[in-house]
Amino acid sequence: MTKKTAPAATTTTTVAPAVVAIPEAVVHTMIVCVSDELARVLDSTRQLERHLGVSGTSCPRYWASPAIYPWQRRQLIDLRKAKTGPRYCAGGPVRLLDLAGMRHGAYVGASVRHAHWARVVAGTKAATPWPSFLRKHLSDPSAYPMDTATAEFNRQPQVQAMRMYNAATYGPGHLDLGDLEMFQAGASAYANYHALWALCTDAFLTEAGDRLQPASAFFADRITYLEQAARYLDSLDGSQRLFAVTLHHS
Repeated sequence: MTKKTAPAATTTTTVAPAVVAIPEAVVHTMIVCVSDELARVLDSTRQLERHLGVSGTSCPRYWASPAIYPWQRRQLIDLRKAKTGPRYCAGGPVRLLDLAGMRHGAYVGASVRHAHWARVVAGTKAATPWPSFLRKHLSDPSAYPMDTATAEFNRQPQVQAMRMYNAATYGPGHLDLGDLEMFQAGASAYANYHALWALCTDAFLTEAGDRLQPASAFFADRITYLEQAARYLDSLDGSQRLFAVTLHHS
């Protein structure tokens, strides 16, 4: 009688799914809601890390209201003198800040900048934004080094057109390569983004201590953040004090 041989055991190899890294949003500037007492302390000591838990310096980016009375100036943080145009400060009560003027100015400036960008890149194909290359690098640094990511990003005709313009231009008229995804979203999206960013910047620390910021470096997440931050800003009482901070990164 012939014995049947048992089938050979089979082994299965489980392949771990590829890890897809998400590039973090870079936060350079933050808006902080502060109390009246803390605002006075910050205006005199600048000890932000001690009082706010963040490492940074005051950022005089707000426009003081043109209708402000002389006796109200002491309520503003780090108020600067100006021969012409708006007076800048690092913060103060919402009612003493010209938020509407800032928003309008940023919108107009961004509209002009987008029209200029459109002329610079005319005739070129839409480019893949930098966060996509960075995500690929972060997901597998050994297989896709940073040098390769940078080279492939810079090799795109639209990026080359922007870089060539920047190389030949002096002064503040440079086109930010980090704005590429926003530029490509259209003139209205670009202008509205910068209008809201002028008020909310890269991150927002609420009265309750909650930190709002984009979930990633991609434009879609930046939009979500600005929706939340702008809605929160609109809900604040006119007496709420805001303070702009330029963060220090180690």
